[in-house]
Amino acid sequence: MKIKVIIHQEEDGYWAEVPAIPGCATQGDSFEELLQNLYEAIEGCLLVWN
Repeated sequence: MKIKVIIHQEEDGYWAEVPAIPGCATQGDSFEELLQNLYEAIEGCLLVWN
């Protein structure tokens, strides 16, 4: 499954939002942490939808 993610870079890290899943967003201090948190956030949001 492919899901579009919008990633924003700020001075103190990154944050991302998933437009297809309202309210699904996360952040991380590094890009690697952001990706890990993003997988968990998407999984959690999809579980709530079911």
